[in-house]
Amino acid sequence: MVEDIALHYFNLFSHKDINALNDLFADSITLRDWEIDAKGKTEVLQANKVIFESVTNIEVQPVKLYSAGHTVIAELRILVNGIEEELVVDILEFDTDLKIKAIRAYKGN
Repeated sequence: MVEDIALHYFNLFSHKDINALNDLFADSITLRDWEIDAKGKTEVLQANKVIFESVTNIEVQPVKLYSAGHTVIAELRILVNGIEEELVVDILEFDTDLKIKAIRAYKGN
């Protein structure tokens, strides 16, 4: 179940669908990566909006998913503007309502 939601999240992110992402996020969501440390749904959505506005397109390609309980670890290949490739590991944590409560992203290269 959480793996399906994670895949849906990556698809929505690839489509830059901020409104649909809003529905997946818990109110108290946190986002941390190598550049961002956002807390709360408003800050996290704003951080995503900044990312989306800074690129023409972004495509998140899951390579491998691992799950345990309410946590998904995803190895990702992210294509930015069709040419720039980032290898990233995302750790997604879900609350009891299966809303994403935490996203931690780590660069792989």
